[in-house]
Amino acid sequence: MEHTYEWPYKNEAGMEEVISSDVLVLGGGLSGCFAAIAAAQRGQSVVLVEKGAAEKSGSGGTGFDHWESACTNPCSLVTPEEIAYAYVNEQDWYSNGIAHYIECREGYDRLLDMERFGGKIRDTEDEFAGAEFRDDETKLMFAYDYKNKFTLRVWGSTFKPALVKEMKRLGVKIMDRTEATALLVSQDTEGKKCGAGAMGMQVHTGKFYIFRAKSTILCMSRPARVWLFNPDTVGLCEFRPMQSIGSGHAMGWKAGMEFTMMEKSVRAEFSAAGRSFPPYGAGNNHNTWYAATMVDARGVEIPYVDRDGKELKTVSERYYPAPGQKFFLKGGVIDNPKYEYRGPETLDFDVLMERGYQLPFYADLSRMPELERKVIWGMMVGEEAKTKVPIYQNYTERGFDPEKHMLQSYGTGWQSANFLEQERQFFGAPGGVWHDWDMQTNIPGIFCAGDQIFASDCAGAACATGYYAGRKAAVYAKALPSLPDYKKEDAAAEKERLLAPLFVKPEEGLQWKELNMAISKAMQNYCGGVRCEALLKEGLDLLGQFETEMVPRLTASNPHDLMRIHEVLDILTVSKIVLHASLARKSSSEPLFFRRSDYPQMDPERDRKHIVIRQENGAVLTRDVPLNYFGNLKEEYEKRNQDYIQEVAAYGDH
Repeated sequence: MEHTYEWPYKNEAGMEEVISSDVLVLGGGLSGCFAAIAAAQRGQSVVLVEKGAAEKSGSGGTGFDHWESACTNPCSLVTPEEIAYAYVNEQDWYSNGIAHYIECREGYDRLLDMERFGGKIRDTEDEFAGAEFRDDETKLMFAYDYKNKFTLRVWGSTFKPALVKEMKRLGVKIMDRTEATALLVSQDTEGKKCGAGAMGMQVHTGKFYIFRAKSTILCMSRPARVWLFNPDTVGLCEFRPMQSIGSGHAMGWKAGMEFTMMEKSVRAEFSAAGRSFPPYGAGNNHNTWYAATMVDARGVEIPYVDRDGKELKTVSERYYPAPGQKFFLKGGVIDNPKYEYRGPETLDFDVLMERGYQLPFYADLSRMPELERKVIWGMMVGEEAKTKVPIYQNYTERGFDPEKHMLQSYGTGWQSANFLEQERQFFGAPGGVWHDWDMQTNIPGIFCAGDQIFASDCAGAACATGYYAGRKAAVYAKALPSLPDYKKEDAAAEKERLLAPLFVKPEEGLQWKELNMAISKAMQNYCGGVRCEALLKEGLDLLGQFETEMVPRLTASNPHDLMRIHEVLDILTVSKIVLHASLARKSSSEPLFFRRSDYPQMDPERDRKHIVIRQENGAVLTRDVPLNYFGNLKEEYEKRNQDYIQEVAAYGDH
């Protein structure tokens, strides 16, 4: 490693260390932290590997403002079954019923855990006493549906520090600034593939790690930067943090893990990758500012209506179901809900244009009751990771006063710009890793949770599925008498792959941004809004050329650039998964936002199914799974979790 740069960390490139544990957690976001805590509470030694710093890492690392589907909180008027099945129905059964039910059944338990760890979930200082959205007995506060009270307002910026403190108390070994790059697999006593741990690299020093474990939990992010990339605004290309790009998907694919719904993507909604400025007030009244009073450029108020089109006259009415409606759904997974679950909203954008409303639109919080104004600005904006620093702190420092000033709303709805059809994103509830009721993948000993799994989203789902996977992985690890073996040659090959760009001369090489740009353009051209077999196969051929012609020329002069190269190589692998999944579905689908010009029939009954894909020795294999694969949610859950049910009953509501 002969270079002439000044790097502030020691040079450990080429060095190697083996670290062993009962349970290995890959990813230190919300799901990873809860997975580690659950396994450690059950007496297992735990190592957690995080590319950034666990105290602030992940999509919710710097904060979030609401916790969805807390159906078992003492104020809730809905059951876990009602909300879980509502999400399944809302997604036309292309949904993760298992994860939704775990979130609805156990999400509030995780909030109580968070409170014990030091996170803030109640208005203990009575800052919002008397507010319509606050229960004065429990001091819990609610968002969206004020009648049914199953989405809680929380102080999410307090959560990650509290989780890290609890992990340290339990003895979890936290490997910050360490990227996981590949899974280790072995064979069990019957000769079948099983998990054996993972490999990775310290992103400051270049040191190579082999993590041996009895069970492994993938808690990494969904993919990003597949279609959208701008080298000048890399950190603003996607909604999630820059380091969250789907490495766990790439690792799983290479190991033979199963995926589903990877053909699903939506027209881009939130990005500054060349299509717009960074989104203005970084919010809109459909989610982050719900249900803020909105005005047009003239100051004319924009009306809210219920699902039946009835205009709502008061601010309070915006937070209640329509007559005859039990509840409504709101949140990050919900974009344009079905009539049954549609909540109060401003008129559709096209209708506003027809009626003469003028852009741009603004949130005018001065027209709202004091506590509603205070909670939107101070919590929905002030606690949300994407707005806490760039909007809340920066605007406040510059004199923004929500009683006097307005927030410019980006785009024309959810979108931060008018994106082209080929500019896609994994937004909402995209595809991901396939798993069973134990959150275990098709590879025994490898579990998954959070943003890694298919058709799931939001903080509550991440925490609930993380803790659940941690419980199940601990049981698996306890049953193994010893650590699975691994092939030394696999580790040697991975180490060589990771370090290779350090030995490419800069003047002869390519930078990681060049490959990321090439991938995004290839995916827009060959896997955009309308797909067909010829385009998809050409896309795979082109990505293959990138692998043979561009990848060997990638150059890095320090471990940080090396990490960025590894990320883009994972984006390349994820792109191939998407292309293969798109080839496997031979029809078009409205719920999957998927169109094939050579198979234009929309959602034929024969294709109303999950198409599960994996690769083995380079061959892509598929199998079909019914959309109702999860069975009766309550019965299947209780069949497998009597120990936890008894544990919760014995502990009570703290």
